[in-house]
Amino acid sequence: MTEQVQIFEVGPRDGLQNEKAKISSEQKIELVDLLSDAGFSKIEVTSFVSPKWVPQMKDAPIVMKGIKRKPGVTYAALTPNKMGYQFARKAGADEVAIFAAASETFSQRNINCSIADSIERFQPVIEAATADKIPVRGYISCAVACPYEGAIDPEAVARITKILLDIGCYEISLGDTIGAGTPETIVAMLEAVLKVTEADKLAGHYHDTGNRALNNIEASLEKGIRTFDSAIGGLGGCPYAPGAKGNISTSAVVDMLHRQGFETGIDRAALDPIEVFVGKLVTEAIEDSKQKLH
Repeated sequence: MTEQVQIFEVGPRDGLQNEKAKISSEQKIELVDLLSDAGFSKIEVTSFVSPKWVPQMKDAPIVMKGIKRKPGVTYAALTPNKMGYQFARKAGADEVAIFAAASETFSQRNINCSIADSIERFQPVIEAATADKIPVRGYISCAVACPYEGAIDPEAVARITKILLDIGCYEISLGDTIGAGTPETIVAMLEAVLKVTEADKLAGHYHDTGNRALNNIEASLEKGIRTFDSAIGGLGGCPYAPGAKGNISTSAVVDMLHRQGFETGIDRAALDPIEVFVGKLVTEAIEDSKQKLH
């Protein structure tokens, strides 16, 4: 049997959140619908965070309610706290995600609290989601390096991974937030994390700043990782990580996996027109915002 690799499409959320120009709710909904038709089974649709911090996501309820839901597709949302969870639940999110960091400085800059405090904030989200039978995914930012602290100790990543799994996350997405990872540093991090959990509870979320994300995915495959986050058209980056280039392009990941004989369930031919749509969407939004300034 051909081995399956799960692609978690994060373009609509992690991809678009960093775009300065406003993308309309209708365009976001159309993007998610196109991705649903392309065979993705996991799509991160939006983020229920304060519009003050991430203005692009202020239409989260409209987008989540407006998408055409396809059977077998999980529509996920990022939720920083219980209030965010409640809004996501009301809007019909099938799954939610919480986000911690392996760097104290990044945690303070990103979510204005320490790592320990962030874990405490997640407890009510986990409790509510467990009661509602909603799966919770955990993100760990700066799993390899931090824009403020430099290299991160793999043991720190392992420690936070264990905490997030222990409080109820079903899977931990390990983020190379600034794309500084190399196959060697990714493997060192994974080896530490694999001492506290199994590979099937982990995902790789590798930004492509250094054009090494594909190599890092290959190294992760060798360590047994079978879930990877990617964004259509390589959208994204982190608003709190200076110089962070976008996520690895979904089509590049799918091409590599299919070449190596893995199954993804994704219709590769459907990705090209979606990339054209995304490119047009971003370009038009930028042009529109320029015209409004004049």
